[in-house]
Amino acid sequence: MNNKKLPNWLYHIYGLTGLIAFFMMWWVLGLQIPEGFFQQFTLNSTLLKLIGLVQDPETYTHIAMSLKRIFIGLFYALLIGIPIGLLIGQNQKADAFSSQIFQFLRMISPLSWMPIAVMILGVGDKPIYFLLAFAAVWPIILNTATGVKNVNPQFLKLAQSLDATPLEVLRHIIWPSVLGQILVGLRLAIGIVWIVLVPSEMLGVSSGLGYFILDARDRLDYTELLSIILIIGLIGFILDRAVIFLQKRFAAV
Repeated sequence: MNNKKLPNWLYHIYGLTGLIAFFMMWWVLGLQIPEGFFQQFTLNSTLLKLIGLVQDPETYTHIAMSLKRIFIGLFYALLIGIPIGLLIGQNQKADAFSSQIFQFLRMISPLSWMPIAVMILGVGDKPIYFLLAFAAVWPIILNTATGVKNVNPQFLKLAQSLDATPLEVLRHIIWPSVLGQILVGLRLAIGIVWIVLVPSEMLGVSSGLGYFILDARDRLDYTELLSIILIIGLIGFILDRAVIFLQKRFAAV
């Protein structure tokens, strides 16, 4: 077994080659499909519809609404998850007290809460924010706590010997040490909320990519539906790359 690490440029070439191969297979399969219903799913039909959607201002309205919900959901998840992660990472009693509760809650599908969220918060954006924040908060809590536990104890002893205040320890030692782990949690959270977003937007809202898919389905425009799926995948990929860029940026500091 060859475990030699590929050069970075070669790794990206392999990735691009795999992507091209995927679309080539899709195109070849489309050539084998006879005229009829399934022609809607060929690569040629999908790309033509995708070009039309890219030129339609309504598409960007749906994208903007979905991104707004994603960012607000992630904001609340970070606002709640980082302090809790810092607390349980530094306090063994808090960690022991909360660990089983958190493990239990994080295994519940966020979409299971949808009927309760709608009943309490009403129809609209509020239940979507709740579902996204609930889905995103767990990887942020757990990765933040892991980052705190992995802080070099020698740094903490040095800070103690210099009579550093808890705020100074947090600012100058703990926070720089855990930032990378927080970004790991954020990357995982984005992957989760991007999955939860689409079905959440199929309930009680009139905009967003989830609603856009539902609308295309109701109009029986399956080529448009598949094009929207490609848009969702592309935006999710861009968000993931953005977090990876931040990870590399702060790792280099």
